[in-house]
Parts: sequence; C-alpha cells; structure tokens
Amino acid sequence: MSKPTLPSAVSNVSLQRRQLFEAFNARDWRKVSVLAAQLLKYVANDADVHFVAGLAETELRRFGAAVRHLRDAVSLDPRRSEFSTNLARCLSLAGERDEAMAMANLARASEPLGPMTLNVLGSVYAALNAHDAALEALQKAAFLAPDNASIRYSLAASLIDNAALDEAASEIDACLSLNPHFWRAYLTRAHLKRQTPLTHHLVELQSLLDEQPASVEARAYLQLAMAKEREDLGDYVMAFEQLTRGKMAARESIKYSIKQDEALFAAIESANQSLSGSACHPSSEPIFVFGMPRTGTTLVERILSSHPDVCSAGELRDFGISLREAWGSSRPFGEAVADMEELGRIDWHRVGEIYLARARAAAGTGGTGARFVDKLPHNFLYAGFIAKTFPAAKLICLRRHPVDTCLANFRQLFSQKLPYYNYSFDLLDTGAYYIMFDRLMAHLKQAFPGRILEVSYEALVAQQASISRDMLRFCGLEWNDRCLNFEVNTLPVSTASAIQVRSKIYTDAICRWHNYRPQLAGLCALLEYAGISIE
Repeated sequence: MSKPTLPSAVSNVSLQRRQLFEAFNARDWRKVSVLAAQLLKYVANDADVHFVAGLAETELRRFGAAVRHLRDAVSLDPRRSEFSTNLARCLSLAGERDEAMAMANLARASEPLGPMTLNVLGSVYAALNAHDAALEALQKAAFLAPDNASIRYSLAASLIDNAALDEAASEIDACLSLNPHFWRAYLTRAHLKRQTPLTHHLVELQSLLDEQPASVEARAYLQLAMAKEREDLGDYVMAFEQLTRGKMAARESIKYSIKQDEALFAAIESANQSLSGSACHPSSEPIFVFGMPRTGTTLVERILSSHPDVCSAGELRDFGISLREAWGSSRPFGEAVADMEELGRIDWHRVGEIYLARARAAAGTGGTGARFVDKLPHNFLYAGFIAKTFPAAKLICLRRHPVDTCLANFRQLFSQKLPYYNYSFDLLDTGAYYIMFDRLMAHLKQAFPGRILEVSYEALVAQQASISRDMLRFCGLEWNDRCLNFEVNTLPVSTASAIQVRSKIYTDAICRWHNYRPQLAGLCALLEYAGISIE
C-alpha cells in the first residue's frame, strides 16, 4: 500500500487534532489518551498534544505516562507556565515532592500567570503543605478572576487550611452566588459551622435537590449537606436516611468489591509473618501516627508537633513509595506483597534511606536528625514493614469505639479517586473493613511486641494530660506544656479535621453512634459476630 500523499496526511492530522480537542473538552480522558497516542506518531514535537495527553494520563492516574508527556511539553515550550504548573501537579500526585516543588517554584516565577494556572498552582502548593504559597497564589487568582466560582472555592479551601474560617465562609458564599450548581460548596458550607434552627439551609438544599434528580454529583453533595445540617438540628432519622442516599450516589462512580481489600489484608498478614532480609535502618527520627481515618490521628499529630523538638511532616505517602522503589516491583502492592520470594529480597536499609530523604524534606528537618511526625492514617497497612525498616522508630495507632469509627468513616466523603477509601461508601463494607483492620492490629501487636502504642481516642479526650504524657514518654520526649495547648499550634491543616483541631478537645464526637442505634443495628450485628465488643 502506498503512503498517503502530503495533502491527505495533513488533512488526517488536522482531523485527528480536532477530534482530540473535542474529546478533551468533553473530558473523555480515555479517548483523549488514545487519540493523542495516534496523533503523536505524526507530530511528535507538538507541545500542545503532549500537554493534553499528560492531562488525560493524570486524570487516569497513570502518572508515569503523564509525567513523560508533561516533561516533553515543558521541554518543547518552556515559556508556557501552564505546562510547568501541571507537571508540578502530576509530580505531586505521583509522590515526587521535591521535583514537584521545584517545578511549582519555576512556574511561580513565570510572568504573567493566568488565573486558572494560579488556581492549579495553589492546589499543588497545598498538596505539598506549602500553605502560605498556596494562599498567595489563590488570592492572586481570585483578584484576577473574581467571577470564577471554581477559583473562589479553591480560595475558600485554602483559607480553611489556614484557619481563616470567617473569610472562607465569605468565599463559599461568593462561589455559590456565582454558580449555584457548584455542588461541593454546599457540603463545605454545612461543615463550616454548626447549623441552628435559625441558620440552616434545608429548604434551599431540598429545592436544589428537587431540581436536579438526574445529577449524581448534585445528589451526593446535596444529600450529604442536608444530612450534616439535620444532624446539627437533632433530626437523626432523616439525617441518616440522607447520609445513606448521598453515599449511594457518590458510590455510583466507583468500581469496588470488599473482596479486593480482603485479598490485600490477607497478603499483608501473611507477609508480616515472614519478614526477613538485610540490615534495617537505625534512625529514630520518624514518629508514625496511623489508624482508621477519623479516629484522632490529626489530634495526636497536633499534640506531638506542639513539642519544640518535634516537626510535622503532614500526611506522607512516602513510606509506600519508598518500599516500592527499593522493591523494584511495578506490580500493585497487594500482588507484590503476596510474593514471599520477592519480599525476601528487599534491602530494608535502602527502604529507610529512600524514605528519610523524602520525609526529611517534607518535614523541613534536612539532615539534622530532628524528630518528625508522619501522620498518614492508612500507614497501618505498612506498619509491619515500617517496624522492620526502622527498629528504633515509634509507631502510634489510634483506636476509637468500633461503631463510632465506622460511622465517622461513613459520614465522611473521602476522595473517590483514592482506592484507600473505597470501603467507606457503604456502611457494611465499612464494618467489614474495620474487622480486617482490627484483626491486622492484633496480628501486628503479636508480631512486633512493644513496638506499637495504641492510644484510645476516648481516653485522650477524657484524660488529655495523662495520655499526652504517655505518648511523649513512649517517644522518648520530655514533657512540655505546649502539648496541652495544641489548638494554638499555627501549622496549617489540610485534612478532614481542619476545622475541629482549631478548638480545644471536645466530647461531641464521643458515642455519636448512640444517636443512630436503630439505623446501625446491622453494623453492630456484623461487628459482634466478628467478636468485636460494641459496649
């Protein structure tokens, strides 16, 4: 077959390019990926095509391919700040913090920056715990585009991270005034403060819900916002009904079976029983705080990081990344960890070296040997590997009443893009996941006796000073009164607990499940059948 003539080849490229950008505008990321790959056979040096391909691969969470395309885009046209900004975003999502920060700073130095580029840049800085830089970028974006609802929402989120709650409320109002269909802003507004009979938004929310019966996103956010506001008003029956509807709607975009996590936990337990390999790392710098989400991990981080000899590194995904890098396995964690032969070849000292190089940068400790807190709730999945890697590190696991833990996870709308939280969109899946977590912790305490301090959230709330002393003693730290006043800790917070940890310890969340006893009967039966006491 003869090669196409030049005019027909040009025509074909033009058609493919038009199709590519039509798919991009429709946010059909899989189609964008396929079309970009085809088009790049003809226009390998087209920066725009590489850029669009990189964005699609980022949305598909194929970060290796995304980084390659975005690097090419930056290399081909280094003047385009949106290229370097989105490369920074992709690197951050891939866990490459240092390079992401360098690329973000490169983009920040470019002039002029458009408001949408500043919006992305702000989200990158927030993800990298550079909250001052995030706020500055987003304030500039809002100044340049005051009528952009998305930017006003991003600014509100940054203000919440920085404890400026009144200003955040004003930005949420501005966002909704500009775009009444910016659904997630209604849920954020509901959580900014406790609603009262005089200040709630239930009539408005119900009206909006009635107008949008076909929108999955609207149903999810509006139902969950109404659930929060009804709970504030003491209408627990309707609150739970709307919570369930909201989570069901949110789950429609997730492909998940609890069997996936059952296989993962089984592989981890089996691996922990036969951990072996080369010498471990002697560092005692990291203090790992983990546990089921919504059980007080942020509270403990704030208490510990209030100590003058301890820094906060935030929620780091670095241990898992470091393990995979030292491992050299490209397989998903659950598959790789099930391979005992491969597991036995891990150089644990190298895992520690890779991890410390990354975590010290996040904590800002450099090579000083200063202590830092790595607070990632789901690090309990890696706890055995952490204990093996760092025999001198301290591990603290938060425990909360089983039913309160499950309810708190079910009440929270976690990211639908992170598989860690897939269990949380169904109440009984959440219960099954808790049972696996509980069994894993029992196994770890047996496998690594004395290595993990379990801290009861309820005991911490009731006896803050005593439990705080126990934690500091476990970590080898002298007592400091600052740890009793964690609420004045000026470090920004970007987790779901950002609002709560600005206040002194409160008891409102203790035994919250009692308000929903009838609705939680099935969950309670599931837990009790597994031998977990709920009284």
